[in-house]
Amino acid sequence: MSSQTDVAAPSREMLYVKFQQNDSGDFGRNVKKRVTAYFAEHGLSEKANGAMVFKTVAVLSLLWVPYFLILSNLFSPLVMLGLAIVVGIGMPGCGFCIGHDAIHGAYSSRPWVNAILGKTFDLMGGSSYMWRITHNVIHHTYTNIQGIDEDLEVSPLLRLSPTSTYYWFHRFQPYYALIAYSFTTLFWVFSKDYGQLMRKDLGPYQNIKHPRGEVAKMFAGKIFCYLYTIVVPLMVLDIPLWQFAIGYFAMHVTAGLILSLVFQLAHVCEGPDHLPVPDTGIVDDAWLIHQMKTTANFGKQNKLLCWYVGGLNFQVEHHLFPRVCSIHYPAISSIVEQVAREHGVPYHVHETFIGAIKSHLKMLKYLGDPAGVNA
Repeated sequence: MSSQTDVAAPSREMLYVKFQQNDSGDFGRNVKKRVTAYFAEHGLSEKANGAMVFKTVAVLSLLWVPYFLILSNLFSPLVMLGLAIVVGIGMPGCGFCIGHDAIHGAYSSRPWVNAILGKTFDLMGGSSYMWRITHNVIHHTYTNIQGIDEDLEVSPLLRLSPTSTYYWFHRFQPYYALIAYSFTTLFWVFSKDYGQLMRKDLGPYQNIKHPRGEVAKMFAGKIFCYLYTIVVPLMVLDIPLWQFAIGYFAMHVTAGLILSLVFQLAHVCEGPDHLPVPDTGIVDDAWLIHQMKTTANFGKQNKLLCWYVGGLNFQVEHHLFPRVCSIHYPAISSIVEQVAREHGVPYHVHETFIGAIKSHLKMLKYLGDPAGVNA
């Protein structure tokens, strides 16, 4: 069983930040051994099972059923607004439960299945290709290392690391962060991927050159998203333009807020470490230990949350075993936690979803305090 992250596809020169030790010691060996033994003893595959397939159908229905109900023109504008919000709930659900696993190669042992299901990212207007680079490789390798981890550089409006540049308005970020998060998917669909594609340097990548085929696929996905979310509704719906705009905005506000919160709670909260790029180019810890120090779980006992976010509230297990399907994370989390305690390795967890949100807001306040040590 591999706990290492995926390999990037593009042609590039890379400026690597290395980890001091290749071997994570007894913790690394034992946690891999015990998790592997769990699957062997229960006769389970690491990939998707029947419950995961059912969830896949359910979250796809959460996206497409209300979408087609809106296009039917059978409902009042107020009901259609409610349906648009449901679509906004279905969008990140598809990303959490299907696309995220598939792009990591965790959904199926068949690459072509993962490739098809990974296109749910493109379906929602993101780019599965850019996600593989920025998330699978950069974020999973250099977690919470400011200056490399792209997840810490979402916007100058937000200071998400103690070593990020401080601006006077960051003192107010606990109050406007949720509003900023609401624009996440709008930014993603219309700006983020294009901006990252045009950058010469991206995270540790330097002089990056993207394959033309991948670029073409990215633009094709964008065009398809614009067609089914904007062009088709405008052609079919018997409502004024302003009512469509409100529904479209409501959909994205819902999706953006959910998506951002789930990902931020795993790394930008009380507990996980944040590091600057080391002057020596070498991180003191082994990669596996670094993941344990920079990642947190939340709401592990919340069954609805576990179902909807595709195991992303089990970020510790995900960072250690990204190629294991998220449907198994609740089961193996107790193993990982026990091994961590035995070896004195940090295992960060917030017991409830609300508690994790509060912790995140406290962290934003700390990072925005001009009188603090991090100013």
